[in-house]
Amino acid sequence: MARMYKSRKGQSGSTRPHVLEAPGWSNTDKDAVTSLILDLAKAGKSTSEIGMILRDKHAVPNVRLVVGKRLGQVLAENEMGGTYPEDMMNLMRQAVAIINHLGSGNHKDLHNKRALEITESKIRRLANYYKGENRLPAEWRYKRDELRLMVE
Repeated sequence: MARMYKSRKGQSGSTRPHVLEAPGWSNTDKDAVTSLILDLAKAGKSTSEIGMILRDKHAVPNVRLVVGKRLGQVLAENEMGGTYPEDMMNLMRQAVAIINHLGSGNHKDLHNKRALEITESKIRRLANYYKGENRLPAEWRYKRDELRLMVE
């Protein structure tokens, strides 16, 4: 299947092995892993950063196999999740960076104007999905002039 905004085919990626329990060598202490997650979240780490730290430094290859819930669910139960989902926040930061670039004397940069349009389209599509999942309020709208306030 082709990519949406490129004129090339997608790359196949690796898939995680289908296992139902954590491997024997991994850290399987549920309370310790949960406290690590909360400590890292208090330190300002995103969910993907927390997952990489747990994988690389604490021998937890998959949080769901140890805790029984996704990492985002653990944060949401402890009211430490962000206002916006992480993938949407990353796209909004990318849009702010492109807007800053275009505003600092590069207003003729047509490639980045197109990149901004594509990024904003992705944000709107994700917003529609998250509204359907009730993770965003139904009246939420993407506004370019309010974007800096949402990101900061």
